Amino acid sequence: QVQLVESGGGLVQPGGSLRLSCAASGSIINIYTMGWYRQVPGKQRELVATITSGGRIDSPDYVKGRFTISRENAKNTVQRRMNSLKPEDTAVYYCNAGVTTILNSVPKNCWGQGSQVTVAS
Repeated sequence: QVQLVESGGGLVQPGGSLRLSCAASGSIINIYTMGWYRQVPGKQRELVATITSGGRIDSPDYVKGRFTISRENAKNTVQRRMNSLKPEDTAVYYCNAGVTTILNSVPKNCWGQGSQVTVAS
């Protein structure tokens, strides 16, 4: 079974910064894409940023310039740095990865358990 475990998060004041990491473990053959999504109650889960094994980054304009993402392929880990946090950034942030395993040779979309990020004074 593939597991995605997030670490970090918590309560941050507006204008502050936060780093969140995600580590993938299990019988993984390859991870093609890793990234972050976020969701608030009553709203759709939305893309924050994704990064491929080759370093290609995909993110919406509203987080570009504030959020950064990097990846350590050797450790199957992705990191996210969030700067100038705003109250509207408050959400549950989910790690996501497209992986292949011994039992599944077709890339499958896997999710972490979610990590709460709260931006408030």
